[in-house]
Amino acid sequence: MGSDCLTPEWASQPCLMGIDEAGRGPMVYGCLYCPISYQTTLASLHFADSKTLKEEKREELYESLKLDKSIGWAVDVIGPRELSAKMLAKNKTNLNEISHNSAMGLIKRVLDMGVLLTEVYLDTVGDPEKYRKKLSERFSSIKFVVSKKADSLFPVVSGASIVAKVTRDRALREWLVEETGENINRNFGSGYPGDPETKAWLEQHKHSVFGFPSLVRFSWGTCTAHLKGEVEVAWESDETEEGGNGNSSKRQAKLSRFGFTTCESRSEEMESSGKGRCKFFQARKIQQVTQF
Repeated sequence: MGSDCLTPEWASQPCLMGIDEAGRGPMVYGCLYCPISYQTTLASLHFADSKTLKEEKREELYESLKLDKSIGWAVDVIGPRELSAKMLAKNKTNLNEISHNSAMGLIKRVLDMGVLLTEVYLDTVGDPEKYRKKLSERFSSIKFVVSKKADSLFPVVSGASIVAKVTRDRALREWLVEETGENINRNFGSGYPGDPETKAWLEQHKHSVFGFPSLVRFSWGTCTAHLKGEVEVAWESDETEEGGNGNSSKRQAKLSRFGFTTCESRSEEMESSGKGRCKFFQARKIQQVTQF
């Protein structure tokens, strides 16, 4: 998603780019780029850190920059399920690394369009100097400026901040909620952990067994606090991890506590509770492996 994918007329001129993010699940990275010769005009467009602007003003500025032929923009939208999968996988990718990869993906996308990027300004994620070195190693021909509060310091990053924030707000408003059987409202609040509206939404939409709707990033630390005291799930583990006998020391709460029909036979109960491995695997002495 972005401005016209055709190479802009000014692509051969030295250009600068700003990059900023909005949200942490769904997370949107946005970039704005233009010729360096357009910097003075860019500064007069009254872009500012999107968090300091009202929604109506953000929408107005977003629509105006889309019509400006001297500005290009692009976004990378990463859904909560993808974020959780990467952060909770066996080989985990932390949120900072995901953010860095998204930013570098946007830079590469614009370079591949034939735009002559010579300067890129970014709001830092993690240590600014380490991030700058990482970017410089990947794109040696570009000058990078990585700074805290870059969206307040550099108009080109302020513009990117507006692109990211408006894109995320629109995505949330139009999000296709998979849990169609649930009465899910869209008063999410800001998404910040301290926002009373966000905390109220999480409390209203949590489930004792299944947690939160798929709109929520399960790797978000705030989720853990909200699910304390709910059902503890005992997952089937490899025999070697359980002392060789396949039995778990923890018991899973019975689903009958929450209105579910219980298993009729003892063997089925054992299998569903996670206390024993599936008979299919036991009979064939099949074990999980990590190397082939």
